[in-house]
Amino acid sequence: MNEAAAKTLLGLSLQELTSMAEECAQPSYRGQQLFDAVYRKRVESAEQISTLPQDFRAQLRQKEISVGLPNIEKQFVSSDGTVRYLMGFADGQSVETVWMPEGDGGESGDGSEAGNESGREAGRPWSRATICVSSQVGCAVDCQFCLTALLGVKRNLTAGEIVGQIAAVLNQQKVHPPQDRINIVFMGMGEPFLNYDNFVKACRLLIEGVGIPESRMTVSTAGIVPRIPDLGAEPLRPKLAISLNASNDELRTRLMPLNRKWNLQKLISAARDFPLRTRERLTFEYVLLDEVNDSPQNARELAELIRGIRAKVNLIALNPGPGIAFRTPAEERVLQFQKILVDAGIPTYIRRPRGRDIYAACGQLKHTVELTVA
Repeated sequence: MNEAAAKTLLGLSLQELTSMAEECAQPSYRGQQLFDAVYRKRVESAEQISTLPQDFRAQLRQKEISVGLPNIEKQFVSSDGTVRYLMGFADGQSVETVWMPEGDGGESGDGSEAGNESGREAGRPWSRATICVSSQVGCAVDCQFCLTALLGVKRNLTAGEIVGQIAAVLNQQKVHPPQDRINIVFMGMGEPFLNYDNFVKACRLLIEGVGIPESRMTVSTAGIVPRIPDLGAEPLRPKLAISLNASNDELRTRLMPLNRKWNLQKLISAARDFPLRTRERLTFEYVLLDEVNDSPQNARELAELIRGIRAKVNLIALNPGPGIAFRTPAEERVLQFQKILVDAGIPTYIRRPRGRDIYAACGQLKHTVELTVA
């Protein structure tokens, strides 16, 4: 455990917290108390950990060790209930995190079908919710239709900063998993597979500490092919979504320059080899750009490309933004594209936009877009 990591409790595993306690001449069980307080109870300061003796809390204070929750600097509220948060970190950098409450039906934030949830808390207008989490400050992948790409990449987030986004939102929304059904999608700013170790550690902490099952997590990659088998070998892992967005190499290279390094043959081969669990499906995400990648021929090529893979397709009509040179296709083109895939035997869903009016929808996260503060 390095000195920088030891300055915040968020991001430390049970073993690391136990080592910290022992270094402070405390019994080893203090590590479990720290772990429960930081992840399950989501305290905001070490002073709130009432299970710790005063002398231990004083030592943490003297060492300037904090919990490390990010600061919610701004929030924007959509007409559909979605909230876009600007999260600030100690070094002055910031990312965006999105809260998406779900009602009685429709398409959920991770592309799975939403339904009625029994035992809903009285007066709560949602049955479950999805938190869209960032993994980097900015993004290096440079997808041509994504606002985040305009930022470039500043740095990777630590495991604590990834988990901290979720903890801050859960606290602000007064939500308590696993009693409340929360989905996590690693689909915010950044490419998770370019920050793989911190992303994987954050997943473990969310599962073991916060109490969010791995079955309710999904990670989206633009196609960092070597990390796909790495994820498949993890003992605890989210579901996998691959951001495809084109039906042939020429088009995908134009839209996603990453395709020059890992083309569709390599990507689809890795997808076919990915070890799926019982009843699990791979997800292919496809952003539809008007008269660019949304023709019937594109749909037929896509169906042939992924034929035989136990997968579903999420179609996303482009969410527009300043500096993006593409248009949103008409609903008729989206429905036609979906029908071709469904007729080919591929489960295909149209992701409804969430928070488009506050630049919180897929591909819109770019914290320089300013709106009226909620």
